[in-house]
Amino acid sequence: MKIGSREVGPGHPVYIIAELGVNHDGSVERALEMVDAAADAGADAVKMQFFTAQGLVSRACRLAAYQAAAGEADPVAMLRRLEIGRDGMEAVIERSHRRGLDAIVTVFSLELVGAAREMGWDAFKTASPDVINRPLLERVAACGRPLIVSTGAATIDEVRRAMEWLAPWKDRVGVLQCVSSYPAADEDAALGGMVELAGVHDGPIGYSDHTAGEDTGALAARLGACILEKHLTYDRGAKGPDHAASLDAAGFARYVAMVRAERPMAGEPRRWGMAEKFGRGALGPDVRIGPARKALLECEKDVRAVSRQSVTARRGMPAGHVLTMEDLTVKRPGTGIEPFRLEEVVGRRLARDVEGDMPMMWEDLA
Repeated sequence: MKIGSREVGPGHPVYIIAELGVNHDGSVERALEMVDAAADAGADAVKMQFFTAQGLVSRACRLAAYQAAAGEADPVAMLRRLEIGRDGMEAVIERSHRRGLDAIVTVFSLELVGAAREMGWDAFKTASPDVINRPLLERVAACGRPLIVSTGAATIDEVRRAMEWLAPWKDRVGVLQCVSSYPAADEDAALGGMVELAGVHDGPIGYSDHTAGEDTGALAARLGACILEKHLTYDRGAKGPDHAASLDAAGFARYVAMVRAERPMAGEPRRWGMAEKFGRGALGPDVRIGPARKALLECEKDVRAVSRQSVTARRGMPAGHVLTMEDLTVKRPGTGIEPFRLEEVVGRRLARDVEGDMPMMWEDLA
C-alpha cells in the first residue's frame, strides 16, 4: 500500500497520522496551525473530517455520552459549529503538501464523496461507525485512492463482511484496530485486536489510538502496527468533544519520538505467532494489549448506537408509496435499517406514513 510517496506496510517505517478531526473548532486558520504542529512533531500525515450537519444527522440524532460530558448540548449545533467547507479543506491539503505531509480525509456522507474525489487528498479513511455502511465504503473505495478503514465498536464478523465488500480494492486498503471510547481506558485499549484483524485482511494493519497515554503508540509499534492514528489538539482543555482525548503539540511530538525509537521498522501482526502462542488469552503483561481478538466492548456501545447510520427518509411519504433511491439517504443514528440493506429497501411499498428526515424501520415497509 502506498500513500503519497510513502510505502505503508511491513518492512517500512510506521506511518503516523495526526488526526485533526474537529479540534480546529471550525476555524480554517486553526486547522492550518495544527498542520504545522503535526509537521513539526514528525507526523507523516494529517487527517480531516468532511461533513455537514444536515447531511450527517437526522432529526432522531442525540449526543454521545462523552460529547455531553464535554459540555455539548445539541448535536446539530455542535456539528454546525465544527464544519469546514470545501475551500477550507483545499487550504489544508495545500498546507499539508507544502509541509511535506500527506493529506487524508474521512467523508461521512454519500453526497460529499464526489466533491472529496475532486480534491487533492492522498488517501481516504472511513470512520468506525461506517464499517456497516456498504454504500459509502464502496463509493469511497471506487475513487481510486488508498483507503484506511477504522473498526471501533465493531465485531470481527462485521469487519470480515466489510473486507468482502472491499475485496476488489484490497491491495490499497489498510485496517485499524480501534476502541470507540474517548478517551479509552488502558484496560480497554485492546491492542491485541490487531491479531484477529490480520486474519481477515491481508494488508497493512494498525491502531487508531484513543488512549490518554503518550506511549501507547510505541507499544502498538512494538507489536507490529504498520499505521498509527492519534488525535492532535492545540489545547487539551479547550471546549469541544474531542480535545480531552487528544495530545497537544508537545505531547504529540513525544508520541512520535517514542514510536520512532521503539520500532523504526514496522512488523506485521500475522507474523507475530502470538495468536497461536497465547490462544485467545492475553498477549502479554501490559493491560493495554489484552486478548488476541477483536470484540465489541461495553464502553463502545453508546457510541455505536449514536454514531452508526441508518437508511433515512429524505422527506415525509404516505402509506402505499413505492420507495425509490431518490427517496432515501443514510444518516445517524444507527437505530433504523442498516445502511448495507439500502438496496433491499428500494422498491418496497410503505406500510404506513413516514416522517421526513427520520430513520426507516422494517415496520415501515409492507
